[in-house]
Amino acid sequence: MLEVKDNGSKLSKSRLALLVGFGSLLAIIALSGFDALRVLSQFRKEDDQIRRQFLFRNRVLNNIRAEVYLSGTYVRDYLLEPDPERASGFGASLESVRQQMETELVSYAGQMDPAESAHYDALRMELAQYWAVLEPVLAWDAQTRQSQGYAFLRDVVFPRRTAMLEIAGRIADINEQQLNAGNERASDLLGKFQTRLVVTLFSALALGLGMAAFSTRKILQLEARTQARYEEVVEARKQLTHLSARLVEAQETERRSLSRELHDEVGQSLSAVLVELRNMLAGFGVRPEEQLRSQADVIKGLVEGSIRSIRNMALLLRPSMLDDLGLIPALKWQAREVSKRTSMEVTVATELDSEDLPDDYKTCIYRIVQEALHNCSRHSNATTIRVRVQQRPGALLLSIQDDGRGFDVSQSKGLGLLGIEERVAQLGGTCHVHSGPGIGTVVTVELPFRASAGQPKKDQSEADSHPVSG
Repeated sequence: MLEVKDNGSKLSKSRLALLVGFGSLLAIIALSGFDALRVLSQFRKEDDQIRRQFLFRNRVLNNIRAEVYLSGTYVRDYLLEPDPERASGFGASLESVRQQMETELVSYAGQMDPAESAHYDALRMELAQYWAVLEPVLAWDAQTRQSQGYAFLRDVVFPRRTAMLEIAGRIADINEQQLNAGNERASDLLGKFQTRLVVTLFSALALGLGMAAFSTRKILQLEARTQARYEEVVEARKQLTHLSARLVEAQETERRSLSRELHDEVGQSLSAVLVELRNMLAGFGVRPEEQLRSQADVIKGLVEGSIRSIRNMALLLRPSMLDDLGLIPALKWQAREVSKRTSMEVTVATELDSEDLPDDYKTCIYRIVQEALHNCSRHSNATTIRVRVQQRPGALLLSIQDDGRGFDVSQSKGLGLLGIEERVAQLGGTCHVHSGPGIGTVVTVELPFRASAGQPKKDQSEADSHPVSG
C-alpha cells in the first residue's frame, strides 16, 4: 500500500509539473502574441502620426513659400501697373494672400515641434516686417509707383522675400529632421520589439525543449515500467504454471502419504486386530482366562494405536481445536508436536485484543506457521524458533524467526514459501522473507484487519512467551 501511495504521489507531481510547464509555455506564447500586437499597433499609430505631421507641416510650408512668391508677384504687378483700378485689384489680391498666410502660420503653430519655435518666431517676425514695409506702398499713387516702384522691388521686396524663403527652408529642414527622428524612434521601437521577441522565442524554445525532455523521460519511464510489468506477468505465468504442476505433485504426494499411512498403520493394525479377535474367539472355552485377558489387552493396544494414527492424520489435515478452542491453543499444540518430533525449541507469543478472529484469518495464520515449522524441520537445522502474533490498529502481524543456516532468498524459493505468499495475497496482506547464509530466517506477514467494537482485550504476551515444548 505504501508503494501504491508513493506511485500516486509521483504521478500527481508529474501531472503538476506537466500542467505547470505546458501552462507556462502557453502563457509565454499568449503574452508574446499580445505584446507583438500591442507593439505593432503602437508602431503603426506612431508611424501614421509622424507621417501625417510631416505631410501637414510640409504642405503648410510649401503654401507659405508659394504665397511669399505670389505676394512678390502681386507687389511687382501693383508697382508696375499704371492703371489705378488694376493696381487696386492687385492690392486686394495681396491682402488676400496676407490673410491666407496668417491662417497657414496659425495652423502650423498647432502642429509645431518645440525645436522649430525659434525659426518659426523668426519667420513670423520677418513676415510681419515684410507686410509692415508693404503697407505704406499700397497708398502710393501712379506717379510714385512709376518713379520708385522698381527700386523698391529691388532693394526691399526681393531681399526680404529671399530671407523669408531661407527661413522657411530651415523650418523645412527641421521638419525633415523631425521626420528622421520619428523614423529612428520607430526603428528603435522595432529593435526593442525584436529583442523581446528573440528573448520570448528563446524562452519558449527552452521551455518547450525542457517539457519535451521531461515528457520523453516520463514516457520512457512508463515504457520501462510497462515492460517490467509485462515481464513480471510473464514470469508470474511461468511460476503459476510451475506452481500448478507442483501443487498437483504435492497433492499426489499427500495422497500417497495418506494412503501409505492408512495402509501401513491403520490397515495393518486393524488386520492384526482382526487376527487377534479370531484367535481369541477360537480360544474361548479352550484357553485359560489369563491368556484370553492378555490377548484382549493386545487387541486394545492395537485399536488405541489405530485411533491415535487416525487422530494425528485428522489433526494434520485440520486440527479440530482450531475450530473448538481457537487459534492460540492450535498454535501451542502445533509447537508442542514439532518440539516432540524434532530437537527444536519452539516458542509462541501472542498480543491479541481478542481471539475471536474470522475463520479465514485463523486458517491462514495456522497454515503459515505450519508450513514455516515444516520448512525449518526439513532444511534449516535450527535449534530455536520464535513465533509471534500481534494485533495493531488495522492489521495483524505474524513473525516466525529461526536461528538456522538461512538461504539466499533471491535464488531459492520453494513451494512452501510460494504457498505462504499465495495465502497472504488472498487476504490482501504482504509477506516478506529476510534471510541469508548463516544468519537464520525471518518471515514477517502483515494482514489488514479491523476488530469489531466491544471485544474485550486480552494481554497474553507474557503468558504465551514461554517455550511450548513437550
